Amino acid sequence: MKIWDKIGNNFDIKIENFTSNKDSKLDIFLAPHDVVATIAHIIMLYYIGLLSKKELNILIKELRNIYINEILKNKFKINDGVEDVHSQIEFLLIERIGNIGKKIHIGRSRNDQILVDLKLFVRLELKELVLIVYSFFNLLLKLSEKYKKILMPGYTHYQIAMPSSFGLWFSAYAESLMDDLLLINVAYHIVNKNPMGSAAGYGSSLPLNRKMTTYLLGFENLNYNVLYAQMGRGKIEKIVSEAIASLARTLGKMAQDICLYLNQNFDFISFPDFLTTGSSIMPHKKNPDVFEIIRAKCNRISALPNEISIISSNLSSGYHRDFQLIKERFIPMFEEIKNCFFMFKYMLNYIKINENILNDKKYHYLFSVEVVNNLVIKKGYSFRDAYKKVGLDIKNGNFKPFMKGVYSHEGSIGNLCNKEIKNMMKNIIIKFDFKQISNVIKRLIYSKINFDKSSKNPIFSL
Repeated sequence: MKIWDKIGNNFDIKIENFTSNKDSKLDIFLAPHDVVATIAHIIMLYYIGLLSKKELNILIKELRNIYINEILKNKFKINDGVEDVHSQIEFLLIERIGNIGKKIHIGRSRNDQILVDLKLFVRLELKELVLIVYSFFNLLLKLSEKYKKILMPGYTHYQIAMPSSFGLWFSAYAESLMDDLLLINVAYHIVNKNPMGSAAGYGSSLPLNRKMTTYLLGFENLNYNVLYAQMGRGKIEKIVSEAIASLARTLGKMAQDICLYLNQNFDFISFPDFLTTGSSIMPHKKNPDVFEIIRAKCNRISALPNEISIISSNLSSGYHRDFQLIKERFIPMFEEIKNCFFMFKYMLNYIKINENILNDKKYHYLFSVEVVNNLVIKKGYSFRDAYKKVGLDIKNGNFKPFMKGVYSHEGSIGNLCNKEIKNMMKNIIIKFDFKQISNVIKRLIYSKINFDKSSKNPIFSL
């Protein structure tokens, strides 16, 4: 059952299985977006005179039925032999309302259908992800404030370096997430442009009103050049996955820290037994499996931009079937990164901090710089002379730690600047205009529509 099959040829099942692969399963995630995009498209077709008002109302009624009573209730499926979500929805319409259903494809290609579906999908997924990250960010700052006075060792080259604190550690990852969301914001704005009307990549001889569908779907603007709109396939996935990979690298690094800090040789933190796993042979083990899995998943996400780049980098302009393989890794990535944040946040709610780490004498060298600075401030040494003296004292076993260093400059353990970091993050969140996403569903699925052709755009009312 192929919408492109003109004369009813029998299609080799081996070719179909090889070329379709997981496409229909992944397209389930695109189903609500395909319905919304189709409603916007047919409203535009009515305004340019290619659908009657009666036809439009029949189509909208059935499309809304599919969205509300099948997709939202998890009853929608793509039948065996149907290539994709676009074909399934068209076949359903034809089956239920007759030949009117065949008109939804006027002025469209599956090439621009999948592009707009992907963009609507990504836009919504990024909204959910940003809100999850923001919640996680706030938890990190809360923990930072709670434990800001608890000192811990800082390391360079895996060697004991200088005093740190749990406040500094938690806050560092909070600020890292802030920069990650800056990248997400850039990706969001690149995605939030309308490719509908680019058809197969060369436009249409029909008088399509692309600005109307841009308005109806809540896009910020158009992808004006129709060929470039199609060239966006692969590119937007690469840009979005790179931004999410940055998030994954932040989360993966923190997971690695936790795996180290849980180690008995560190013993900085612990978790209740019910959150760790044991060994089949060693009864003392408390393994950090959750954080190891998070670390591995984040590394896998970090590899995705490179995979997409390799698949798409040597392709000419225009559509290629190679892009289908990108979907297999790109669409599941969102659920994977969201689950990583969910589990990480869940675990952090139970974290227990060792408040007496620095009582161990092996950490006294953390304060070598404090002794150097004290000689500079109190006894007038130059830094180099003080550094040399302390180095010799350490070598000769005469070192005595000075553990009263004062850190007062911005961003140090004595002045975390969490308030400033929080304000910076708020300013980033504001840059996402998520209201438009909610408005699209309200308008096209749940609103009454006044189709007044004297108006530039349809008028919606709940």
